[in-house]
Amino acid sequence: MQPAERALTCLVTGATGYVGGRLVPELLAAGHRVRVLTRSPRKLRDVPWSGRVEIAEGDASDLDAVRRACEGVDVSYYLIHSLGTGPDFEAKDRETAEVMARAAEEAGVGRLVHLGGLEPTDEELSPHLRSRAEVARVLLGSGVPTAVLRAAIVLGSGSVSFEMLRYLTERLPVMVTPRWVHSRIQPIAIRDVLRYLVGCATLPPDVHRCFDIGGPDVMDYATMMQRYAEVTGLSRRRILPVPVFSASLSSHWVGVITPVPASIARPLVESLRNTVVCREHDVAQYVPDPPEGLLGFDEAVRLAVLKVRNNAVDTRWSGASVPGAPSDPLPSDPDWAGGSLYLDERTRETDASPDSLWRVVEGIGGETGWYSFPLAWEVRGWLDRAVGGVGLRRGRRDPRDLYVGDALDWWRVEELEEGRLLRLRAEMRVPGLAWLEFHVERSDAGRTRLRQKATFHPLGLAGQAYWWSVSPFHGIVFGSMVRNICRAAEALDAGDERAATGRAA
Repeated sequence: MQPAERALTCLVTGATGYVGGRLVPELLAAGHRVRVLTRSPRKLRDVPWSGRVEIAEGDASDLDAVRRACEGVDVSYYLIHSLGTGPDFEAKDRETAEVMARAAEEAGVGRLVHLGGLEPTDEELSPHLRSRAEVARVLLGSGVPTAVLRAAIVLGSGSVSFEMLRYLTERLPVMVTPRWVHSRIQPIAIRDVLRYLVGCATLPPDVHRCFDIGGPDVMDYATMMQRYAEVTGLSRRRILPVPVFSASLSSHWVGVITPVPASIARPLVESLRNTVVCREHDVAQYVPDPPEGLLGFDEAVRLAVLKVRNNAVDTRWSGASVPGAPSDPLPSDPDWAGGSLYLDERTRETDASPDSLWRVVEGIGGETGWYSFPLAWEVRGWLDRAVGGVGLRRGRRDPRDLYVGDALDWWRVEELEEGRLLRLRAEMRVPGLAWLEFHVERSDAGRTRLRQKATFHPLGLAGQAYWWSVSPFHGIVFGSMVRNICRAAEALDAGDERAATGRAA
């Protein structure tokens, strides 16, 4: 990215999300100053660029907080949506957009930039695209010069659209599909989306409009799956479309096959019935295409797959908090005033080095597993997905390192102190709040000690019943976990990398 002629102050909302998390370093590379608005500053503590930005704490629905964040800002990027929050997500999208529109105008922001969705003509819009269109209208009506970039599917390692495409294609050599697989789509690579977003920061003040953005290829979803298979060396997929798949049934089917929960899959699947193809390419007048041209579908897939295989995914769709997931901090002691608090604590000492033990702890989950009865964890993950939860398939952003805020299967990293503490907060569907902690420390005898603690705060009678129904299995699950983690650390010290995995437990 070439440095900008004039450094601007840019506010980025949604910086913990997929696009926002990638936009921030691009703006910094272009020489701009960046401020981010987030409800949870701790979630940005470990990202590589956190020390180079100003962090404003606040909720996007709080007018005063957003107005303060907008003060002194030249360009405000609005990258927030309520996808997957439930049937009232359209109202939430509209309300938060209205807050930003008013705050930007009152604070004297020079420009608003928004990434929305392509709008087909002469078709009934899906609720998701309808909401994107309404947000665009709200921002354009703010009185602040506004640029709305309208895109279809965004292709990039870690994007929700790419994850859906990847898992459907890789896991189903033969698939019965709904009719939406034949709707025309113009996907765009995340690299080009980011280039347009950064370029919009320096648009002339009189530019106030929507721009359609898309890559050079137009195809249907069935062709996308076949092209993905070809690029990645898979055999040709057999696709059998049938007319009986409703949006609800399709979303549950996507939720079973892919890591994307049905609550998020449904609005995306509903949007796939629409034709989402660019009607103009006027943005090139202000942000010229690169000399080599926009990235085509095959190359975008190749680059995304390469990043996935090299564990070099910068941001993932799961980085944003799951709607409705608990966010309460861990109660500090068993006599917490919030009500009943159940604990399962286990301690084990080992001759393994603290470094090896920490390496095992920080590498837990994802492909590595959980060091106790893999089948039991898989079954629990399937049960969670069956009731609309995230299950186990979110995996990890990176196989070795964790950041505060990272998704880790059905957990989220709530606290991490390198070499000492890992605290996970559950985002599975349970009638209560749950945490799992690992402490690595030295014992008085000079050995390495692992303290493992599971904490559960039940909600109502259902929460009490849940705890007592699963507590008989804790000795098996949690007891074997602490034991096998220590054994894996000892295997690491002995140079046996293969034995140091949770799948081997």
